Amino acid sequence: MLSVLVTATVADGHTAPMLAVAAHLVRSGHRVRFLSGERFADAVRRTGAEYLPWPADAFVDHLDNADTRERAGGVRGVARGVEEIFIAPGRGQYRAIQAAIAEVPTDVIVTESTVVGAAALALDPRSHIPVVACGVLPLGLSSVDAAPFGLGIPPRSDALGRVRNRALNALVRHVVLRRPQKLAEELVRDLTGGSLDVYFNDWGVRADAFAQLTVPGFEYPRSDLAPNVRFVGPVLGASSRRADLPAWWADLDGRTVVHVAQGTVANTDLGELLVPTMRALADRDVIVVAATGGAPVASLGDLPANARVAEFIPYDTLMPRVDVFVSNGGYGGLHHALAHGVPMVVAGDTEDKMETTRRVEWSGAGINLHTARPTEGAIADAVDRVLHDASFRDRAGELRAEIAAAPGLEGLEELIRGVVHEAARV
Repeated sequence: MLSVLVTATVADGHTAPMLAVAAHLVRSGHRVRFLSGERFADAVRRTGAEYLPWPADAFVDHLDNADTRERAGGVRGVARGVEEIFIAPGRGQYRAIQAAIAEVPTDVIVTESTVVGAAALALDPRSHIPVVACGVLPLGLSSVDAAPFGLGIPPRSDALGRVRNRALNALVRHVVLRRPQKLAEELVRDLTGGSLDVYFNDWGVRADAFAQLTVPGFEYPRSDLAPNVRFVGPVLGASSRRADLPAWWADLDGRTVVHVAQGTVANTDLGELLVPTMRALADRDVIVVAATGGAPVASLGDLPANARVAEFIPYDTLMPRVDVFVSNGGYGGLHHALAHGVPMVVAGDTEDKMETTRRVEWSGAGINLHTARPTEGAIADAVDRVLHDASFRDRAGELRAEIAAAPGLEGLEELIRGVVHEAARV
C-alpha cells in the first residue's frame, strides 16, 4: 500500500480528473489524501480519499471573477492566468504540501500540472519524495515541432516550421511571458534553494513522470518529447457533482441529440454560444440539450420548442445519447465526447481554449469556428455538416477506439508504482 498525496488547482476541469485518479487509487488499496478547495470537499470524500483543505493563500478558485478573467485570451490571457491563478498561490501550496508530508509519511505526490507548489517540490534538491505530474490541459511542453502554448497555432515540423517554432518559443519565453518566468524562478529559488532551469511551462520534464491525460491521436506530435512523458489516456470517472436526471430525459429517446455547453468557467455570458445554438437549431429535427453550468434555467427566458435545458447533467450519463457536441472547448468535456465517439463543433478563444479547439480541428474530430461568439448561421451550418459528413464521426470513432485501448487509470497506477520503486532504490 502506498501513501499518496494528490493535489489540484481549485477548478472543475482540473479537479475532476484528479478525483478519478484518487478514487482508483483508493479502490486499489492505497491511502490517499487530497489537497483541494472546500467546494470539492464532498466530492473528495466520495472517492474514499481524505480531504485536506488548501489554506487561504494556496488557491484561487476559478469561479471567482471568472467573467473578468475570461475576457483576455491568447498569450495575454495565459500570462495573466499564470501570475494570478497559478504562481501567486504557489508559496502557500508548497507550505501546505510540506505540512501534509510532515504529518503523514508520504510515498509519492500525484498532482495536476498547474499546481506550482508541487512543481517547486519536484525541483527541491532537498526532497526525496517523487512527483508524478498529470497533464489535465493540452500538452504545453516546448517543442521544435510546435508553436508555444496559448497561441492556438497548429504544429509544423518542416524546416521552415521549425524556424517559426524556435522564434515564437523564444519570443514568448523571453519577452511576452518574461515576467511570469521571472516570478516562477524567484518562487522556486526562495522556497527550495534550487533553480528553475527550464521554461516554467516545461517544469513537468523535471518531474519523476509526466502522465498526459489524452491519447497521441489528440495531441500534436513532437520529435523531442521528453522521455518522462507518457500518454495514459483520459481518466473519466464519475462527475464531481451530483444531479438527478431532468423530467424531460425520455424526450431524447429515438431522437438526434445536439448537446451544447459552455463549461464551468466561461459560462457567465450564455449569449456567447449556448443561446445562439438553441436559436440556430430551432427549426431542425433535433433535440438540443443545453447545460447552463449553474445558471438558473429560468434566466434563459422563452426556449425553442426543441430545446431541453438543465443546470448540470453528468457527461458520463449524457454523452452516450449525443450525436453532436457544441462546446467552447473545455478539455474534460472534449474527452468525454471523444470517449463516446461524438464529433464536435467548437467555439472558444480564451484560457486554454485556443489550444483545445485547434486540436479538435487538427485531429479531424470536429469543426472549429475560431471564435467565442459564432453567428447562428455559422453554428447551424457547422452542425449540419458534422451530422451529414461521416468523416467527422469516423474520426471521432477512431479516437474512441484509441482511448479505449489506452492504459488509463491502471496504467497511471503502474507508472506511480514505478516511480516510487525507483525512488526507493536511490
